[in-house]
Amino acid sequence: MKNPHFDPSRQHHRPDGFQNTYMSFRGKKWHEILRWRWQAWRAGHPRALTEPVPVVAPELDFVHTNAQAGLAMQPAATWIGHITVLAQIGGLNILTDPVFSERCFPVQWAGPKRHTPPGLTLAQLPRIDVVLLSHNHYDHLDEGSMRALAQQPGGMPLVICPLGHKAWFARRGMHRVVELDWWDSHVLEANSLHAAHARMPVTLTPAQHWSARTATDALRSLWGGFAVLSPDCHLFFAGDTAYSKDFADIRRHFAREHTPEHGGGFDLALLPIGAYEPRWFMKDQHCNPEEAVRIFQDLGCRRALSVHWGTFQLTDEALDEPPRALARALRAAEIPAERFAVLAVGETMRLARRTSPDAPST
Repeated sequence: MKNPHFDPSRQHHRPDGFQNTYMSFRGKKWHEILRWRWQAWRAGHPRALTEPVPVVAPELDFVHTNAQAGLAMQPAATWIGHITVLAQIGGLNILTDPVFSERCFPVQWAGPKRHTPPGLTLAQLPRIDVVLLSHNHYDHLDEGSMRALAQQPGGMPLVICPLGHKAWFARRGMHRVVELDWWDSHVLEANSLHAAHARMPVTLTPAQHWSARTATDALRSLWGGFAVLSPDCHLFFAGDTAYSKDFADIRRHFAREHTPEHGGGFDLALLPIGAYEPRWFMKDQHCNPEEAVRIFQDLGCRRALSVHWGTFQLTDEALDEPPRALARALRAAEIPAERFAVLAVGETMRLARRTSPDAPST
């Protein structure tokens, strides 16, 4: 199948799909998958949890009051679980990779099952204005969650996603979708959503990963992360990624917006810390906590929030191991633990309003 978006001037484009910038991804062979599963079985992986993944009751009063505050909104992020975060910035309610289903699989009677409930249920969400979709793997693009969001009061949110996803949504009757290529931006204008929010560009950034929804469509759609430059908060969402030089490139790309007089680097980065063992199998698609710390350093961001752990048992490490490994990595890098937060499922992080020449006054 030909890539309808193919642009030979773009390094990551291929006539039949897409590829990474610094390391070409190849799918694992059947014997490699068998080797992984055999080794895991012999070693007794994954290990049982040492302690429960923390879960707290959400601050519903704050979340809903904040959702209606317009430009007086307090920048905040609530970890719903796995990769899903409710970011409240610039007067908008933004959801990353919404996954509320019981399983991340083509059917709901098989596949990886949730170990922790969503920190906010679909019914408890405020009206979602924007969904940032990083790629089409089942633990990121969840059909049941997207169908539910499309039926929310006031209509479906605007979905911003990488190239190659619009047709999937259209086949399901969902048409408020904007596709982006790496480094391309879509500006959220006040009249495109509602009047009480800031004008903010959303840029799709590279990641070291891959895509597939079926056994025959690997690399046919693009993947990536997002930079959202709201005047009150600069947010970075990495999506799924291995460690690569892409993050140093991202820092250079936004250097002009991140000078000290403009408020410095990203105020918050949502960085994955889980699903990384065994390294020989996962290293070219998922970073481990030590590499997540390197991404944090490469980006030059002010704070980070740990995601992509504690919900679905996808790989060999224990479900509660990533935060312990992250703590060791932060100590080794001499980075204060509070700069790279590990929240309980359902917990909300409040952020200081960004101080920059274009920040709104309240």
